[in-house]
Amino acid sequence: MFPVCPEVLGGLPVPRVPAEIKGGDGSDVLNGQAKVVNEVGVDVTRQFIKGASEVLRIAQSISAKEALLTEKSPSCGCGVIFDGTFSNKFIEGKGVTTALLEKNGVKVTSIKV
Repeated sequence: MFPVCPEVLGGLPVPRVPAEIKGGDGSDVLNGQAKVVNEVGVDVTRQFIKGASEVLRIAQSISAKEALLTEKSPSCGCGVIFDGTFSNKFIEGKGVTTALLEKNGVKVTSIKV
C-alpha cells in the first residue's frame, strides 16, 4: 500500500478551501469540458490534473493494478461526487484522479466516508 493525496501532489495546501467539479465529472475535466472550482470561485483545475498525473506516475512506477480512494472527492470519487453547487448534493460520477487511473487500466475502488 502506498498512501498519496492527489490534491497535495498537485500543489494545493493543507488545509485547503473545498473544491467541486462544475459541469461534469473527472472524465469531463480531463477532456477540457468541465472545471474544478473551489468554494471561493478560484479555478483549481490545473492543480487537480497535475495531482492526478502524479498519482498515475507513482502507480505506474510501482506497477499498481488497483487503487483504494475516498468516495465523494473531486479527486478520488468513484461512483459519487459532489454536484458542483457546494450544497452537499451528489451526482453519479468520478473524480479527476479516478478517471485518469481508470483510463490507464488501474482498477479503482472507494472508501465510503
